[in-house]
Parts: sequence; structure tokens; C-alpha cells
Amino acid sequence: MATSTSTLPASASGLYANPRQDWLAQYTEEIIDPGRPIVDPHHHLWDRGGLRYLVEEMRDDIASGHNIVATVYVDCRSMYRADGPEAFRPVGEVEFANGVAAMAASGGYGKAAICAGIVSHVNLLIGDQAKAVLEAEIAAGNGRFRGIRHSSAWDEDPNVAHMYANRPKGILLDSTFRKGFACLAPLGLSFDAWLFHPQIDELTDLASAFPDTRIVLDHCGGPVGTGRFAGKRAETFPVWKASIQEIAKCPNVVVKLGGLAMRLLGYDFHLRPRPPSSEELAAAWRPYVETCIEAFGPSRCMFESNFPPDKGQCSYQVIFNTFKRLASQYSEAEKTALFSKTAKDVYRLDIG
Repeated sequence: MATSTSTLPASASGLYANPRQDWLAQYTEEIIDPGRPIVDPHHHLWDRGGLRYLVEEMRDDIASGHNIVATVYVDCRSMYRADGPEAFRPVGEVEFANGVAAMAASGGYGKAAICAGIVSHVNLLIGDQAKAVLEAEIAAGNGRFRGIRHSSAWDEDPNVAHMYANRPKGILLDSTFRKGFACLAPLGLSFDAWLFHPQIDELTDLASAFPDTRIVLDHCGGPVGTGRFAGKRAETFPVWKASIQEIAKCPNVVVKLGGLAMRLLGYDFHLRPRPPSSEELAAAWRPYVETCIEAFGPSRCMFESNFPPDKGQCSYQVIFNTFKRLASQYSEAEKTALFSKTAKDVYRLDIG
């Protein structure tokens, strides 16, 4: 399967709303627990389709009040090489993210170690040939490359799938894909899984087949509230919850708590006259976040910004205030896990 090119406009995804700085600026909040160290384990950087979110924009969001000490860059088809063998073009994304990490390490963009960890992409449908590409990405990462993401999001309804509508069904069960997947663990690399909730059970099968491979389930397992799932939250939630509880039985799987401010979840915060408060978001997201924490335990959960996609519905101030509200019931050790330690451990971040 050919990967999408790095020039794909973010605005065409259909899965999230485009950030609007003037709209977001209408509402600000005091930072809750401003001293708490946070590792943001999931964000993107891109400049395409008229949308720019690079180190300067990330710096400005980080500077809005929360104590972000490090971040992890995650695959978004940015800055792929324009030529050379197709399979090796994603190496350009690792080179790009590592360059941003070097910029951040200069201290000129604040104190955070931006892109301290890098997750890019290899097309695992090339099977055993994936090893050579992974090795090239390890070299390009200069000690920061930690793993890959190969999105498996798919749905029969194009109003759910949007940009993934042409993806093959059942990719995680594909035997050639699994040959590529088998290259990860021997190289000490992890796998980020981005899918919609009907595919969680396929990921559970994959995790069981490869118990030595660390798997990160992105965005609470992609609960869908659009397209054929619109207006069916009461019916969909128990199905999603059962899948979460089942995959949590796989000790090699951890989960990222976030991605809930995308349009995918079915909320209309981006259509309202003013941005939502952290209280409003906490009320909407609590069932999803608490289900995941209860199933996986705090030591296997980590809060993520998923910026800039989640910036379509709320600011960086508000999203981490929301997480702090949702975490208020947990012990200090559990909060540390949720906001920094799990991410540091999973992505082996060499930070203080």
C-alpha cells in the first residue's frame, strides 16, 4: 500500500476541525497545578494545505502556562523525501523531527525538549523489507527514534473513514503486515496504533501474537461518534468499553488518553460561538478517560495533546487543565504516571 504524500492538506482529513487562533483567543483559563511536570507524548508538526504548526507554534502553545518538560513527535506524513525509493521516503520525517529536536535543544525555543522522542512511519506491508527502512530511521533519529505508527483506521462508512476510506480492511491481520511488524521488537522499537474502535479487537489479536512488542493504543482507541455512529453514543460506548477492557489484558499494550477533541468523537465544540471550558470537556470526556484508566491502570496510561488536530476544539491551556481535572481523584504517584512517567518509560526518554 502506498503511503500518502507529505503534501496532503490537513484540512482534508475530515476527522478534525482546523485550529482557529482568533476563536481560541476568546477564552483563557488559569492554569491548574502549574508546576506539575508534563511529557506530551503525542503531537504533530506540519506545514501544508495552508496550515502551519511547526516549532514556533508548538513553543507558543507550551508557553501558555503548563510545565511541559518534553514532547514526543508522532507520524503525520510530514516532510517525506520527494524522491528515492518509495519505502524510504518516510526517513525524511525522522530527519525533520530530529532537526526540530536539535533546535529545541539549543534552548532558543523554551525549556521543553521538543521531539525528545520520535515516532515515524514504515509501510509494514513491505514485509521483511521493513527492517532496512527501520534501520535507516534509527540512524536518522540520532538516538531519538523510538518506533513507528502504521495507521489502520478503516470503516465501511466514508463519513467515518474520510481520508482513510480507501485503506484496505483488516490490515492488522494481514500476514505480510505481520512480517513487517515482526521487525520491530528485535530493534527495540514500539508500535503506535491509530484506529477506530471497531478495529480494537484486531489490535488485541496482534498484541497477543507479538507479546514482546510494545504497542501504544492512540487516542483512547478511537471511539467514533460520526457517520453511521452519529447520535448512537449510548449504543456505541459499551461496545468500545468492552474492547478496551479486553485489550488491556495484554500487558504489552499501553494507552494514550486524548484525541477526544477531534470531530471523530461526535461533539460539536468547534461549532459553538466560544471555545469550551475545561469543566465542559471534562464532563464530556470523563467516561472515556476513566474507563481507560480503570482498565489499564495509571502506569499504562498517558495524557496526550494530539495537537494540532485537537486544537480544533480547544487550546493547549484548556486541554491539559481538562486532564488535570480528570486526574484530580488519583494519588500523587498515579498523577506522575499519567502526566510524565508512563511516557518517559514507554518512549525511553532521557530527560530529568
